[in-house]
Amino acid sequence: MFYSTIADSFMLELPRFGSAKKETNRQDDETYKQYYKLNREDSADTERTKEVEPTFPSLDKMMEQSIGTFGLAQLVQAVLVAFSSFFDSQQTFISIFTDAHPKWHCTNDSICNSDSNICQLPKSAWAWDGPSTMVSEWDLGCAGSFITGLPASAYFMGSLLGGFFLATIADSSIGRKKFLFLSCLAMAVTTALTAFSTNIWVYSVLRFISGVGRVPIGTCNIVLLTEKVGKEWRGRVGVMEELLFTLGFLSLPGVAYINRGSSWRSLYLWTSIPTLIYCLIIQFFVSESPRWLFTEGRYEEAIKVLKTISPSMDNPMLSLYPLDNRVLTRKTSNTNPSSMIRKLFKKKWALQRIVALLIPGFCIGLGYFGMALGLGNLDMNLYLSVTYNAALEIPSSFLTFLMIEKWSRKGSLFTLCFLSGISGIMTTVAGNGAIQMGLELVSFFCACTAYNVILIYTVELFPTCVRNFAMTAVRQTLIFGAMFGPVLVASWRNNELLSYRVFGALLLFSGFFIVRLPETKGMSLADTLDEQEHNDNMVV
Repeated sequence: MFYSTIADSFMLELPRFGSAKKETNRQDDETYKQYYKLNREDSADTERTKEVEPTFPSLDKMMEQSIGTFGLAQLVQAVLVAFSSFFDSQQTFISIFTDAHPKWHCTNDSICNSDSNICQLPKSAWAWDGPSTMVSEWDLGCAGSFITGLPASAYFMGSLLGGFFLATIADSSIGRKKFLFLSCLAMAVTTALTAFSTNIWVYSVLRFISGVGRVPIGTCNIVLLTEKVGKEWRGRVGVMEELLFTLGFLSLPGVAYINRGSSWRSLYLWTSIPTLIYCLIIQFFVSESPRWLFTEGRYEEAIKVLKTISPSMDNPMLSLYPLDNRVLTRKTSNTNPSSMIRKLFKKKWALQRIVALLIPGFCIGLGYFGMALGLGNLDMNLYLSVTYNAALEIPSSFLTFLMIEKWSRKGSLFTLCFLSGISGIMTTVAGNGAIQMGLELVSFFCACTAYNVILIYTVELFPTCVRNFAMTAVRQTLIFGAMFGPVLVASWRNNELLSYRVFGALLLFSGFFIVRLPETKGMSLADTLDEQEHNDNMVV
């Protein structure tokens, strides 16, 4: 019954206690203790003769007691939010099929054979095999690596530039949910328009715009996921986002194989329609982050969201929680994103964390995306090779879950980068055969898992007021590394193992920065920079 009065009780002005205030009713005294957690023994006839400074429950404590456990409503919200990564993954790796160099065959055996260079043959002497790609449709078989790698690089360049301009929007008055909705909508519309590209330049521009639109997906979804659960469940729901990203990658070979007899344009159409439907689901069924609502001063909305997702519907913290105005003011003051970011870079500890995350982020992004997007260069069935690599990400998600649950964040990330680097370098000297293939898979597997861990780690390293900005910054360095992947892979088409040497060396180099980061396992999420600094000092 308290639900009908929760907003009023939440906004009640705190009573002022003076030295002349008397307790005349035992029930009032019990309510007083329930509000302010006073551990004092009282009597019905005893007067309070001195002023008492109440001890107020913190916002973080209220959040933990409200959503610290994990219920069905939180599971539904987590799945709905994490599904954005499914569609994001499809658009990230779709160029593996749409931009691939298809095989060809001779049509005039008198001047053509399997060893011929098609660039030195008349067009009537050879023809492309299926399936259709943009290379075969626009006759780009003899184009340079810059031209053929341009659409994929344009996508990542759009993601990179979009992040610089959109990094703080989700921390501002727009919020996590609305920004996620707009991002998915923009990506769905541009994906559909891409199917009607008339040439390589229009195609690249649309891929660039799609890259700009998808930027908030990777940041908003994981932030929105982790801010709706207690600290015990943050790592678990973070893994859920990575698992859906993996399933999206794994779905691509199936969609491409079904449409192998159709134009490459059909892939864009068939992946855009479900994304449009998903946008409606976000709008009507996904709730906003209660923690962000608190920092914006929208207390009634925050309590309403907590009531809908709290595992315990009769949680007394939701019905009897008149937060102290001083606590709320301290939590919500100076939440302007621009001022927070300026303040962030003025703090030495924050600047060190940013640098120590950005450099490993670039190395991990270059290795992870470079290996995945370079599958078309290998002399293997493209559908099977993509399926194998995508399937490898499933155990990677479970390993991420195990590491987040059992091991430290810093130690896990360092170990993964070290193993991926060593395996990548050894791949170039192992020779051909099963050993080389095994080392390649180990390197990709560890890079994939490191990609998962660094995102969850970033969430815990920064407070609510700048968390989305920090996540965007780290993801931008991952994308910055990915932007070089397609061009480098195309340039090294005749010596693809050289890329593993470069990837491995950079991953080993990143370990020197990871060791500078603090450990966050089991720590509560902070909401302000001052609170984050206070928590860090308490640990030290």
